[in-house]
Amino acid sequence: MTISPKQKVYQGVLKEIRRLIETNALQPGDKLPSERQLSETLQAGRSSVREALRAMELLGLIETRHGEGTYLSTYRPFQTVELLSSFILQEASTKEDLLLAKKILEREAAKLAFSHITMEEVKDLEKIIHDSEMDLQEKHASFFHYLFRQVDNMLLSKVWQLMEEFSGTIGRFFYEEHFYRELARYYAEGEYRAIEALLDHSTKLYVSE
Repeated sequence: MTISPKQKVYQGVLKEIRRLIETNALQPGDKLPSERQLSETLQAGRSSVREALRAMELLGLIETRHGEGTYLSTYRPFQTVELLSSFILQEASTKEDLLLAKKILEREAAKLAFSHITMEEVKDLEKIIHDSEMDLQEKHASFFHYLFRQVDNMLLSKVWQLMEEFSGTIGRFFYEEHFYRELARYYAEGEYRAIEALLDHSTKLYVSE
């Protein structure tokens, strides 16, 4: 995967925002300059600044308060942005590595959910599967977001959600439609070994567009 000029600008904006925060010794709770001010200060397009701020918000590094502006959050050290953006935007094998890591998390979440999920929750999964207003990508995201909630591990959920968001910038990824139906059925039937067998073949069932 090659780095596009747009990605290079986006990465540069992230680094410059970090430098601005360090130079001005901004602390959690401090307000960041507006999108327009950042665009002028960094001499970058507003769309690139907007993308950089969106990535920071997804990471929980900043929060936007309606009508007030954007503020530094206390969720993570700022260095996380530089580390993650360097990986996402520079590595030639980014797509493959990202998808493999995401599939591993999805596989483990599906297994861990087995001991937590109830019949009512299986019905909720089936509603997602049969929702005609969602395409397969949306169903995939909703299905696994629901499973991660059942696992009740905030860290796993946040890491997966971040990967899901970033994978959406390089393509559309989901399993073949019957995967979700079979997984929900095995939950209902209490067939853990069948779930393991399905997950063992899940890589072959993964579809990309």
